[in-house]
Amino acid sequence: MEKRDAKLIEKLVETDKELKSYVDDHIELEKKLAGYHEKPYLTPEEEIERKRIQKLKLAGKDKIEEILSKYR
Repeated sequence: MEKRDAKLIEKLVETDKELKSYVDDHIELEKKLAGYHEKPYLTPEEEIERKRIQKLKLAGKDKIEEILSKYR
């Protein structure tokens, strides 16, 4: 996300519960992905889970962008 988006999110997360939920989920999914990036290799099941998490994270980012567009 861009710097201006980060500042807008910081400002709005206190008042917009839906936005806060998506941002919190986004951060949690990012942490899970970081765990997979630390591993030298992934099992087929881990690879499937990593891709699932990436898709969830991307969908959440789209929702965050949608909410932010209302405030711009």
